[in-house]
Amino acid sequence: MTSSPQAAELTLQTRLADGSLAGQWTLDPAQSTVALASKSIWGLVPVKGTFGEVSGEATITPSGEVTGTITVGAASVSTKNKKRDEHLRSADFFNSEVYPHIVFTAQQVTVSDDGATITGTLQVRDKTVPLTFPATVAAIGDDSIVLDAQVHVDRTDFGLTWNQLGMSSNQNALTLHAVLARS
Repeated sequence: MTSSPQAAELTLQTRLADGSLAGQWTLDPAQSTVALASKSIWGLVPVKGTFGEVSGEATITPSGEVTGTITVGAASVSTKNKKRDEHLRSADFFNSEVYPHIVFTAQQVTVSDDGATITGTLQVRDKTVPLTFPATVAAIGDDSIVLDAQVHVDRTDFGLTWNQLGMSSNQNALTLHAVLARS
């Protein structure tokens, strides 16, 4: 017997409200991914990449409030193009030698019948920008929580303005698949 997504969301709402998910949770880097997508050459060529270094944690209070962080190593970006990856790590983009981490801090997770809404901040380099985005979240048994989201950001909000001849899109999509285990 399979349950509907709505039933899974209601179960999550109930479990948050009754405190059964309360405690510390740790992101499993072997099962979690953070990816980016953009367009180059005036929007004609998709550019996709992943971050090989990801960590995180979450706290769920007995009353069901959720906070947490996800941290990626800026230098761990890989688009499978060595020259482009080196450029992304440079001062033109992530400046990973000075700012080694990109950090999302979740300040609130609101679960409803329609899914979840995550509210927090994203820090890239020395800029921190507020973000709110939809996600799907499910509790798998008692020891695992899975969160999936796609977040759209404008890289210029973070001071990433390098754009030779206007060839690169400023709009980027970050895709998150986070698997958290009870600590």
